[in-house]
Amino acid sequence: MDLGISGKRALVCASSKGLGLGCAEALAEAGVNLVMNARGSEALEASAQAIRDQYGVDVVTVAADISTAEGQAKVITAAMGVDILVNNAGGPPPGMWMDWDREDFIAALDANMLAPIALMKALMPGMMDRGWGRVVNITSVSVKAPVAVLGLSNSARAGLTGYVAGTSRQVAGQGVTINNLQPGIHATDRAVALDTGVSSQQGISMEEAQAQRSATIPAGRYGTRSEFGATCAFLCSQHAGFIVGQNILLDGGASNLVM
Repeated sequence: MDLGISGKRALVCASSKGLGLGCAEALAEAGVNLVMNARGSEALEASAQAIRDQYGVDVVTVAADISTAEGQAKVITAAMGVDILVNNAGGPPPGMWMDWDREDFIAALDANMLAPIALMKALMPGMMDRGWGRVVNITSVSVKAPVAVLGLSNSARAGLTGYVAGTSRQVAGQGVTINNLQPGIHATDRAVALDTGVSSQQGISMEEAQAQRSATIPAGRYGTRSEFGATCAFLCSQHAGFIVGQNILLDGGASNLVM
C-alpha cells in the first residue's frame, strides 16, 4: 500500500533503538525524511546511517534528553516544520507504591507526559497552518490495563492520554490527527530489563522468564519492532485522516478487554 507520505518530514523521538527505531524505519521505507532523536549519540548515529543507506532518505540526528527543557529546545529547533511527530520516551523504573516520592513522579511526568505535550505545542501549529499533520504518541498497555509495578508509568501515561483525548478533537478540523499506540510486550531492551528482573526475583533463567511471559500472550510471542513500526506508519499516512484521538493496543491479545 502506498502510504502517500513520501517526501514528508518526521520527528521520531527515542529512535536509536526499540520501538522508536521501528517507527523510524517504517516511515523511511515510506519515503519520509527524518529527524531522529535519542540521548546517546553513538547508537543514534549508527541507526541513522543504517536508515540512510537502506532507504536513501535524509536523516538529521539530535542527541538530547527530551525530558529536559534544553533537550526539547534543541530538538524543536531541528524539527521545526515537520509534518509528522512521533513522541516516545523510555518508561520509568518499576517498583512498589511505597518506593516512590514526589521527585520520582515529577521525573516520570517530565519524560512521559510533559515532554510530548511540549513538542505537540511547538510543532502542531505549523501542521495546522499547512492543513495536514500526524502525531503518534507511544504510550503503554498500562494505560488500559494498569500494571501494579509500573505505577509511575501508569500515572504519567494516563495523564498524556487524557490530554490527547481533548486536544485531538480541537485540531482535527485543521487536518491534524493525534493518536496513541499502546505497546504490550515487544522484543526490545525494555523487555530484556523486565525479564531480567523476573529472572532475578524467581531464580530462573532468562529463557524461562521469557517463556513464562510469552505464555500469557495469546499470540504466543513478543511483538517485533517492525510490526509496531508498520502500525505507526499507517497512522501517519494519508489513509488515517479519520482516526482521531484513539488508543490502539498492540499486545498480542494479552489484555482481555472489550473496549
